[in-house]
Amino acid sequence: MKITSTREVEQIPGLDDLADAVLTLKTRDEARRFLRDLCTLPELEALTHRWQTARLLEEHVPYLEIAGRVPTSTATVTRVAQWLRNGTGGYRTALDRVHAQRRRR
Repeated sequence: MKITSTREVEQIPGLDDLADAVLTLKTRDEARRFLRDLCTLPELEALTHRWQTARLLEEHVPYLEIAGRVPTSTATVTRVAQWLRNGTGGYRTALDRVHAQRRRR
């Protein structure tokens, strides 16, 4: 697995505690329930759309097609693509691990 960025994550008060809470979750159901309790429906939809966008970008789907399929704006597709290329490596780590997990099945 490669992380292509050494960019630091901004210091946000409470982010470490939130990350620790996420790491305690053991099942998809636990994660879904935690995310649903944590986020409003629009926030959860926005997060879901960003993740779907990252996965489609990984498959080299054109931006306009992604915007129509997800659905999201081309501005969001562009933003996710920038973070995928130049972010802190979070998208890359998650995408690589999802791919590895699917290969093991």
